[in-house]
Amino acid sequence: MTHHLRRFVITGILIAIGIALGVYWSKPKPVLVQVQAVERGVVEATVANTRAGTVKACRRAKMSPPMGGLIDSLPVKKGDAVKAGQLLLALWNHDIEAEILLAQRNAAAAQARATQACVVAQVSRREANRLKSLKAQHLASEEQAERAEGDAQANEAACKAAKEAKLVEDARINVSKEALERTVLRAPFAGNIAEINGEVGEYVTPSPPGIP
Repeated sequence: MTHHLRRFVITGILIAIGIALGVYWSKPKPVLVQVQAVERGVVEATVANTRAGTVKACRRAKMSPPMGGLIDSLPVKKGDAVKAGQLLLALWNHDIEAEILLAQRNAAAAQARATQACVVAQVSRREANRLKSLKAQHLASEEQAERAEGDAQANEAACKAAKEAKLVEDARINVSKEALERTVLRAPFAGNIAEINGEVGEYVTPSPPGIP
C-alpha cells in the first residue's frame, strides 16, 4: 500500500468517526421519568373536569315555516345531510295548488280574449283606413269614415284592455305561487339536521322552530 493510499484511508476513517460522533451527540437526551408502582392506599384528593362543554357549528339556523299548518311531508330525519335549497318540510297546501290551477286557466282564457280583441281591432283599423282613403276620393261619406275611425279606436282600446287583463291573471298566478312557497321549508345552506320537532299530521306553528 502506497503512502498516499494510506493517508486517504486514514482520512476516510477519521471522517466516518466524526460523523458518527456528531450524530450521537445531536440525539435528544432521554426524558427522565419517575415510575411509581400502583398500590392501594388512602385517597388524598379528587380531580374533576371543570372544562367540559359542547361543540357548536359555525353556521346554525333554527327554522320553522312562515305560516302554521298541518305537516303533510317530512322527507328528512335527524342527522341527515342536506344540500342548500333541499325540501325539509311541507304543510298541507292542496287548496293553494288548486288556486294556482284556476289562475292558470283564467290566464289562458284571458289570452284567448286578448287575441280575439286584437284581431277585431286590426280589422277595424284596416276598414277605417280604407274608408278614409275612399272619403279622400269622394267615394265615401264623412259620416262613414268617422264611424269607422271610432270603431277602430274602440276596438284598439278593447285589445289593450284584454292584454292588461292577461297581465293581471299572470300576476294572480305569481301571488298564488308565493303563497304556496310559504307552506314549505327549504334548507338555507348545506348542513346536517340537528333536531326535528314534529311529525306528519301534526300542527306546526312558526314558533318554536320546527327544524334546527
